[in-house]
Amino acid sequence: MPITPLMPVYPRCGVRPVRGEHCHLISEDGARYLDFASGIAVNLLGHSHAGLIGAIQRQAETLMHVSNLYGSPQGERLAQRLVELTFADTVFFTNSGAEAVECAIKTARAYHQSAGNDRKYELITFANAFHGRTMATISASNQDKMHKGFHPLLQGFKYVEFDDLDGARAAMGPNTAGFLVEPIQGEGGIRAASDEFIRGLRALADEHDLMLIFDEVQCGVARSGKLYAYEHYGVAPDIMATAKGIGGGFPLGACLATEKAARGMGLGSHGSTYGGNPLAMAAGEAVLEVVAGDGFLADVVAKGERLRSRLEQFIGNYPELFELVRGKGLMLGLKLKSESRPFVAHLRDNHRLLTVAAGDNTVRVIPPLVIDDAHIDEFMEKLSAGAASYQPEAVPA
Repeated sequence: MPITPLMPVYPRCGVRPVRGEHCHLISEDGARYLDFASGIAVNLLGHSHAGLIGAIQRQAETLMHVSNLYGSPQGERLAQRLVELTFADTVFFTNSGAEAVECAIKTARAYHQSAGNDRKYELITFANAFHGRTMATISASNQDKMHKGFHPLLQGFKYVEFDDLDGARAAMGPNTAGFLVEPIQGEGGIRAASDEFIRGLRALADEHDLMLIFDEVQCGVARSGKLYAYEHYGVAPDIMATAKGIGGGFPLGACLATEKAARGMGLGSHGSTYGGNPLAMAAGEAVLEVVAGDGFLADVVAKGERLRSRLEQFIGNYPELFELVRGKGLMLGLKLKSESRPFVAHLRDNHRLLTVAAGDNTVRVIPPLVIDDAHIDEFMEKLSAGAASYQPEAVPA
């Protein structure tokens, strides 16, 4: 029997937050933690942003849910704002990143099949990606640990090494509908794709009339220093999934597409009971009002550069522990020379510093985008103390 009524699918740690104050979390026992995990890149405005809280409160007092049977002035406003800020012409709102990726997969298939190309259903995806936990999104990943217990997987996905343009080209065939890729892998270890790779995928998609889908669930919404990470590469996708930070903590995702890419998504082709509900739309509008405001992205870049510079100087003091720093903006990865999860646990349990483990022995450093120099100082102090006291053999995985 489980020790709690929650299904035991998460290896939950002993931290039990009950309150948030800006860039800190306060646990049930009163312990205060510096939060450089941000709910896994979700709480980009921290935990007590007055504008976000006020928008949610005002909307909750007015109207929370009506379903998509009716017109949505709230959804139209937020969709129009996203269209104005991005490559997209049309938007479908979801409740999560996995749902946004599901919609993106369906949109890519529908693009071809609406024109009678029924055999074009296969997406080329990339090693160590994370696209969600639904049957389609785990099937889009090559990670066996996500597949275990859920076979048979869904057909329609081919796996290629990340950042391998030649491999992607070689994997193409008569069934290829497009490419699904994270411009910056999150769970995979904060690995940014090269310009050559992303631009090469765009060229292949253009040449063969394929769909280029970007999964920006983790790297989007100002996290990388651009509103969306595709802007770093000078190309645009045909379809994009976004979530996490777009709601600032409220469940919200979206699938964005060009008019051409969405040609197969007509009446009855997709739906969501809660997707685009007025409460989520209010949260999304409040977030975009901040992150698309004057100077915000420049501040994220400047903070990211300061934090990265300090991390790069710091790791030289512990050459036996750390290998490198990588990432963009405030989506940084600290690559260790051994498994990262014990070190993340050590920082959390002994120094009240919250980070997130990722693949490739990487610690994700993904703080709220509203941190200031004092938070960076506190982070470096806790990280330094953690590195100095770390004994890998004494810390449980």
